[in-house]
Amino acid sequence: MGIFGALTTAVSGLTAQSFSLENISGNIANSRTTGFKRVDTVFSTLVPDLPSGREVSGSVGAFSRNMISKQGDVLSSVVNTNMAISGEGLFTVKQRTSVSDGVPVFGGQNLYTRRGDFDLDRNGFLVNGSGYSLMGYPVDPITGSPTGSALQVIRVSNDNLAARATTEVTYRANLPRYPQTGLSDVTIPGSELLSGAAYTGATIAAGDETGFLNRTIAGQAITVYNTIGTSIDAQIRWGKTSNTTGAETWSAYYLSDTDATGAAPKWTQLASGVTFDSNGAMIAPASGSVSVTFTVDGLTSGAIDIVFGATGLSQFADPNGTVNINTLSQDGYPSGIRTGLEIGEGGRVTGIYSNGQTVALAQVPLAQFASDNLLKRKDGGAFEETLQSGGPIYLDAGRNLIGGSLEASNADIADEFSKMIVTQQAYSANTRIITTAQQMLQDTINIVR
Repeated sequence: MGIFGALTTAVSGLTAQSFSLENISGNIANSRTTGFKRVDTVFSTLVPDLPSGREVSGSVGAFSRNMISKQGDVLSSVVNTNMAISGEGLFTVKQRTSVSDGVPVFGGQNLYTRRGDFDLDRNGFLVNGSGYSLMGYPVDPITGSPTGSALQVIRVSNDNLAARATTEVTYRANLPRYPQTGLSDVTIPGSELLSGAAYTGATIAAGDETGFLNRTIAGQAITVYNTIGTSIDAQIRWGKTSNTTGAETWSAYYLSDTDATGAAPKWTQLASGVTFDSNGAMIAPASGSVSVTFTVDGLTSGAIDIVFGATGLSQFADPNGTVNINTLSQDGYPSGIRTGLEIGEGGRVTGIYSNGQTVALAQVPLAQFASDNLLKRKDGGAFEETLQSGGPIYLDAGRNLIGGSLEASNADIADEFSKMIVTQQAYSANTRIITTAQQMLQDTINIVR
């Protein structure tokens, strides 16, 4: 029984070491596979139930152990939609099962992977190198917040980004205490003022433009947009209308008709009665803003609030006598086409558009399990939920998700070669046991000769 037991034990050793070598071979073969998680081999003693004093060391069984939770190196990538996870978590993906009218149909089961080499396919799905499509939450493009709690296969639309009409212009500047106009002369009191019936009304006639330009200073230009995204360029000029101590006033105009001639209005008043106290602080308008509708060369905007803010406009001495713009911005934009896609912080899939806008299109959460290593392996670096792993808990990716990067395989070739040497030696040792047992059996047979 002892010799035959030794043979059986040696065979189990050969089987176990062969199993180990198979795992080592797979790890080495996948040492360059994106997001691959190596499989280690653990050995367990199989001891027969024998009475005390008659125990034997027993044979051996080999079992695999997933190393899903072990991080691979994070490498940079030239593809903006590639993603790497630093720390815990997995991407949630679905596998295409068929195609209907040229559009993929996905299976009902969610799978999980660390392989983040996602790129857009022709249908707008983010698909990794193994053919799995990324899942996430849809996002409201206006608020940037997720619109639901149910995961969906992310599909990026090629639709134009709709235009947004300007509703607010932020205008923060310093108007000089003494404006250097074309007619200003420090020896002539009031020569710096915008005065005269032709220059202080709601509009300025084209025929009076030269006098108007000589009595005002440039306030810069702003481009605003109407509801269909048509750009409207508004050139602004400021004129000081009063030097009353403690209540110095200004008016602003914009160029409303570049082709106007004669008595036709060419400049239109934007704001009047903008008043400053003796300390240079604005005291009117009290609300800190004015409302206007721009009409320039026949193009009309919607109602726009020109927001100065409580301290946005000031009147301090300026040696150049010009308007010093601190902030001039507006909240509208024209329609745009998507020119790029990138992954931002928190796992936001962000579209980049030709009009300079960046819009959140989807959010990628990370799935975490009570025991990642007890997930079931599938083809292509994917994993399946098991009873032992527990169900997924979805968390915001935060800074654990890195766009424009890839996670490399966590299989180390040097380590695998070291294990291969040990495995080879153990296998050879087990063959020696079989050779020795065979010789002993042969010696036993030879006794009866």
